[in-house]
Amino acid sequence: MLQSHLQDTWVAPTATPETADDVRDAVTGELVCRVSSQGLDLAGAFDHARRVGGPALRDLTFHQRADLLDAVAAAVRARREELYALSARAGATLTDARYDIDGGIRVLRDSSTRARAELPNAPFLVEGPAERLARGEDFLGVHLCTPSPGLMLQVNAFNFPVWAPLEKLAQAVLAGLPTVVKPATPTAYLTERLVRIVTEAGVLPPGTLQLVVGSVRPALDLLREQDVLSFTGSAATAEVLRTHPNLVSRSVRFNAEADSVNAIVLAPDVRPGSPLFAAFVREVVTEMTVKAGQKCTAIRRVLVPREHELAALDAISSELTGVTIGNPAAEGVRMGAVVSLAQREDVRRSVRRIAESGRFVHGDPDKVRVVGADPERGAFLDTLLISADPEAAAPHEVEPFGPAATVLAYRDTRHATDLLARGRGSLAASVVGDDLAWTAAFVREAAPWHGRLHLLDTTNMNQTTGHGSPLPALRHGGPGRAGGGSEMAGTRGVVDLMQRTALQASPRLLDSLAPPPSSPSSSPTETAETA
Repeated sequence: MLQSHLQDTWVAPTATPETADDVRDAVTGELVCRVSSQGLDLAGAFDHARRVGGPALRDLTFHQRADLLDAVAAAVRARREELYALSARAGATLTDARYDIDGGIRVLRDSSTRARAELPNAPFLVEGPAERLARGEDFLGVHLCTPSPGLMLQVNAFNFPVWAPLEKLAQAVLAGLPTVVKPATPTAYLTERLVRIVTEAGVLPPGTLQLVVGSVRPALDLLREQDVLSFTGSAATAEVLRTHPNLVSRSVRFNAEADSVNAIVLAPDVRPGSPLFAAFVREVVTEMTVKAGQKCTAIRRVLVPREHELAALDAISSELTGVTIGNPAAEGVRMGAVVSLAQREDVRRSVRRIAESGRFVHGDPDKVRVVGADPERGAFLDTLLISADPEAAAPHEVEPFGPAATVLAYRDTRHATDLLARGRGSLAASVVGDDLAWTAAFVREAAPWHGRLHLLDTTNMNQTTGHGSPLPALRHGGPGRAGGGSEMAGTRGVVDLMQRTALQASPRLLDSLAPPPSSPSSSPTETAETA
């Protein structure tokens, strides 16, 4: 029975094995743990965060909070092999595990470095320059950003059990908010080990980090005006949370990063067989196979000019043929299992619905050849490439959260932008092309529907971090179906979690708010690049 970490103590639920949820190994089907929040004192945990964790963080400067992030990063890095090993039980290859675990470490390091460079060595931020509010010089206005006396409740998805809580923790700690983490049940054991690593290191003030394993539905009634609910998951769940009566009545800040049918668009000037066309194919295959396609940013729709449709289908299918699927521990395996048998069935239903308007070009949703594992006991799926009617509804509405993508042929530029918009808002899209005029015009039409646009051409194709890689310095989120929220974004994301208050005052009073001069905080011993 997995434990929770509440009020700085590890506690077990009162549930019996019969009333708890079983979590099974994605590769072998063996029982990993049982999960429940029955009998946990959630009200006490929230009070502890606000009464103990919050004041401790708010007393620190931004630079001192950055030091905490460096300490957390060092603690996780020292024991990351434990997390790699557990990730394999969730079907992740070592590459997948590093994407999640090392990615989380890098976010901590990047956030701490940016805080020292861009935020003052003070507990709050005065946004300037001052605005003159009268004819004279003695009545000025600025905006003051202060930490809220509340908490952040993280509700996370199963696909990034390490990166997601660390990314949100980085922003929350810098903003002076204690954090309560609620992991998704299928990979809760990974987040539980992460929190054990951090708490055993003793690097955070008491009350800063707590963990609730199991349902937190009753906790939604405990949230207050100064709290933040940061959600990552399905658009359907986000809709339910957004309209929760307590969140509405108390105006609780709600940030949602939801699923979306992200796309990649091949520009008309890119010819099959060219290096840029090969880079386009690599992006599609990478997004289909990293973490078995279980990324919120993964490519689901592949938009290609009609005249290049067959070439694109052949090239992508050929690359997918070389992907070995199976036990992540087996030599040569490039893609593991999806997280659970239930997730496998969900993907199967989704791809069948999309294929009603087309056909499977590569892969069979019901059969897969695997290495080193039983294809029925493990949650394995073949890589599934579909060619579908671009005018059908399903390719733009249904997200198969697994190793699947759909190729859609567009007639002209207007048709391509219209197809993108039918996704009703996405986290990310890639545009691949060298025609600057075409890409610039395309971006103007596509940008309002996306949180991030990845523009790939021959000058950057050997340096790109890839379509699906959110970066700490940039906003991560998207409009419409993607949730309308925003995560990370460097220090902008930190300020978004704070209260911005307009101050109208004399220059002498405003000057008194300026932080005293001090020597810069010491640089972290390890950079984000080496994490």
